[in-house]
Amino acid sequence: MQTVVFSTRPYDREYLARAAEGKHELTFLEPRLAAETAVLARGYDAVCAFVNDNLSAPVLEQLHAGGTRCLALRSAGFNHVDVATAKRLGFQVAHVPSYSPHAVAEHAVALILSLNRHISRAANRVREGNFSLDGLLGFDLAGKTVGVVGTGKIGSIAARILSGFACRVLLFDKFPKDECSAHGTYVDLETVWRESDVITLHCPLTPDTQHLVCSAALEKMKPGVMLINTSRGALVDTRAVIAGLKSGHIGYLGLDVYEEEADLFFEDHSLHVIHDDVFARLLTFPNVLVTAHQAFFTQEALAEIARVTVQNLDEMQSGNALSNTIPPLRS
Repeated sequence: MQTVVFSTRPYDREYLARAAEGKHELTFLEPRLAAETAVLARGYDAVCAFVNDNLSAPVLEQLHAGGTRCLALRSAGFNHVDVATAKRLGFQVAHVPSYSPHAVAEHAVALILSLNRHISRAANRVREGNFSLDGLLGFDLAGKTVGVVGTGKIGSIAARILSGFACRVLLFDKFPKDECSAHGTYVDLETVWRESDVITLHCPLTPDTQHLVCSAALEKMKPGVMLINTSRGALVDTRAVIAGLKSGHIGYLGLDVYEEEADLFFEDHSLHVIHDDVFARLLTFPNVLVTAHQAFFTQEALAEIARVTVQNLDEMQSGNALSNTIPPLRS
């Protein structure tokens, strides 16, 4: 199957080419998929897209007009796809529902530990010959209450890891899982907001969860709360969080995602001025740690993303039912 791969980085090329092993003709392009670049897919059977590629209605219309009928997403999330338009146009759409939940859960815990123990600041001090401990005071995680919002595969693993730190783990999910109850206690969301010292988000982005963390939610949280988001940026109202940081109500913020990340993440902007004033403001706070959507980025995850993506292309080419079609299109 002739497939064009957008948002390609060297690691994408390496892992996808190895997994495809000549079964599919892959063309790798660096640009993101957008209305301006959709013409590059003309004549290709399939488009392979990443999380910040644009699969809105206008782009899907262009892809369809150019002959593309298959969309292979290199991600679990599909909030960047206009599902109604994809369905109307008859696209086959498959995603990678689970690649390495351990990678994301472990990164969330790494953010918690790094913020708590001021690892970045401490390491920079030592490099400068400053061995003072002033300003580096942390707290024991043992005995603290951690709220895990979303207990799918990633959230369940995060809960298990955090229970290993002897934390009191509170769980929230609309669909509780019996096996996760061994690592925490299911409660309502209000209880998570009210009682947690640390809150880590692991739920998908849907109309119901957009800006789940907003001014009203923050008002219910403990003063000094630590907030971690490794899921989707728009779960958090960034302006509300900045207000919480300024007031001191939020004590620590760890983000691997950002609601306006599409024009920032996965690119080198080190020689340019960042024009996103909201993001620039976030970076001025000493108690904020941001990583650039790298929670998924492990050897195991890349190998699994490539394997499942090629499996999806195999099924699309053969005409078989898709094992990993996105839930809204599942019959």
